[in-house]
Amino acid sequence: MDQETAKALFKEGACLLLQGVPEGTEFGMDWNSWSIGPKFEGVKMVPPGIHYVFYSAVSQLDGHQAPRTGFFHDFKRQEIVVKRWLPESEELLDQPKSAEEKQQIKMNLVNMDKNLAPYPYETLKKWISMSNHCTPHLVDKLSPECGIITSVLEMFPSSGRSKDNIGKDGLPLLTVNPTTVIRFSKIPELWYPEGAEAAEITKHSMDSSYVMKAIISCYHDPMNLLGELQFSFLCFILGQVMDAFDHWKKLVRIICYCENSLHDLQNFYLLLISVLYHQIVEIPSDFFVDITSSDNFLIVALSRLFSNIDSTDDTELKQRAVLFRKHLTKKLKWKFNHEPDDCKPVVV
Repeated sequence: MDQETAKALFKEGACLLLQGVPEGTEFGMDWNSWSIGPKFEGVKMVPPGIHYVFYSAVSQLDGHQAPRTGFFHDFKRQEIVVKRWLPESEELLDQPKSAEEKQQIKMNLVNMDKNLAPYPYETLKKWISMSNHCTPHLVDKLSPECGIITSVLEMFPSSGRSKDNIGKDGLPLLTVNPTTVIRFSKIPELWYPEGAEAAEITKHSMDSSYVMKAIISCYHDPMNLLGELQFSFLCFILGQVMDAFDHWKKLVRIICYCENSLHDLQNFYLLLISVLYHQIVEIPSDFFVDITSSDNFLIVALSRLFSNIDSTDDTELKQRAVLFRKHLTKKLKWKFNHEPDDCKPVVV
């Protein structure tokens, strides 16, 4: 990056300033992470938009790393975000500043420059491809009420002193702090309407259109479901939240098994292929294998998706699905049950 470009990015970009973070703490933003040194004071030149910030405290005694904590933030142009380390809870908290204090900080940024890490622009394109459907409104809707995403949920003893609150081991039963839970869309337990007859249950069990519509109805725009797919994936990959991975798998299965409603959501599925293309390469393939059956969950789901798409009359969607399938077959050696017409041998 040339000096003039760097100066322009420094002036227009946002800054995340960190105060009192112990040396050795793992700290990261998007796809980048660092071990904090003695002079580290934050990140400069942050591109405007949604970013994910995460960190893990490291024990000074044995180097043990605490569970990862993080948060999404919609950085504005030239915004200065200040966070202070709280030793008691080992977390970063907002450090509110008056307008006068913010102006003083802005004037002092040049002097702090040598202690600020530049945002690595070489990974920006990748970050955008993984988060482009995560709007600020969606991030606020899905993030925990407390605003912090933790890899281990906060628990506290159940209230009261009755025997119902004591476990078999004699210890108090624990309850999850609801303010720390990621607010994913509620997925119906059943894929069919309540009171459905046997034939209807069989039909809906093979086609997720009913439950797909139920989830989309929670949003004004179906594309927000792609945002939730990205949000849950990022919470797993960067936030190390296993529940987020489970939610991501449930969404993928529902989306891939949607048949009857697919023709109404063809633009959604065009964009879905791009989202999955960027996500799949980030997870080791053995993560997709069901240990009870040795089946690759994603191969099964995508086989159904390719079959459903091949039944549509959307040429662009079919072509994109064929290219995606060929890419997965070549790169990951995955073999799909369904072979689109475009891949079948031609009989002369």
